[in-house]
Amino acid sequence: MTASKATERDFAPQLDGIPVHERLRTAAPALAPAVMARLVEQLPAYGALPSEQLRGEITRAVDRGIRAFTAVLRTGELPGADELARISESSARRADEGVPLEAVVGAYHFGAQECAARVLCAAGPDDLPDVLLVQQQLLGYLRLVSCAVAAGYVQERQAALGDEQVARQALLSRLLEGGDPRTAADRAGLPLPPCYLVLGITMGPHPDELSPGVNHAVAARRKLRRLRNELQRQSAGVPLSVLSGNGGLVLIPSPTPPADFGGTDRDRLSRLVDHLARACGAELLVAAAAAAPDEVAAAARLVGEVREVARASGRGPGLYLLDDVLLEYQLSRPSPARAGLAALLTPLAHRPELLDTLRTFLACGLDRRRAAARLQVHPNTVDYRLRRATELTGLDAARGADQLTLRAALAAHDTTRHGGPDLG
Repeated sequence: MTASKATERDFAPQLDGIPVHERLRTAAPALAPAVMARLVEQLPAYGALPSEQLRGEITRAVDRGIRAFTAVLRTGELPGADELARISESSARRADEGVPLEAVVGAYHFGAQECAARVLCAAGPDDLPDVLLVQQQLLGYLRLVSCAVAAGYVQERQAALGDEQVARQALLSRLLEGGDPRTAADRAGLPLPPCYLVLGITMGPHPDELSPGVNHAVAARRKLRRLRNELQRQSAGVPLSVLSGNGGLVLIPSPTPPADFGGTDRDRLSRLVDHLARACGAELLVAAAAAAPDEVAAAARLVGEVREVARASGRGPGLYLLDDVLLEYQLSRPSPARAGLAALLTPLAHRPELLDTLRTFLACGLDRRRAAARLQVHPNTVDYRLRRATELTGLDAARGADQLTLRAALAAHDTTRHGGPDLG
């Protein structure tokens, strides 16, 4: 008898005088179908696999797993590098097919449990030392197998995510460059939506970033990760982003065409900004615009400007569209804001007496009597006209916050009416 045979015989646990590995080998023909049935019944991801794959590759993997555990019980040696490499390769294929990691690991555990149940059912009170030995080998086997499964799965997903991320960043770059993004979208495996909500985000610090003794870089990364996770959770499609700890740019797919973006969409977007701020634990100042895919480049430039205007003008955290900073934007540069400002007075287009009263009242330093004298009307008429203008525009010339807006709107209206140069 060779030394290796003697070692196997000395190690091999027995139940009722029969080596456990022999019991397992004998049960294998019926055991494999039982394991397969349990996988399909209790793991939906396996139940959804094509029947050809179940009968072929998956069944072969189950047979191989039973033989591997049989060898462990026969020799006392856990699987070697070659067997673990095969397990990792099989796990990588499951990852590529989209089978969840917990299902892949669970398949091996179900198989091991079924094996143990088949062979240990014959154990009696005198077999306790052998039962403990079998359990010890089972745990050692599952430890190595679970590590091999996780290694293969994670490696495949990292490679896939790396390729996926590269493709998505290429799509983002193409959208920001302008031009036709369809080829880049196809490579990324993402359909182009009717609209992207383009967000320019400025992130304030998380309290941990200001606390002494805390690793501020770690706190910033945690803040950023929470922001990305919440973006993904709250978005119906796949958001594209370039972000750092201070903020950046995000494109969120939207089914609403840009021309139909209205108050409901704005409210929904405002709630999203609130969600993001709470999730990352930091104040967010967000400028936004809705744009078709081929107009994202221009929208990105616009939201960058709106964000800077809102920040420089001392606005607090929250959501800002161009309409929210029309005056500041117009005063900072020639821009499309001029048309927006002029549009504020559209309700007065056919009421020249109201426009003249507004203009005169502002020019007279908000003195109604001086305005009335200049207009050659009674002061009560001035009051009536100002109230009517407020009703139609929502802007009150007597309210400080509205006065600058009205001045700028009147200037834009006059320039447009007189055919001034188009600076937009």
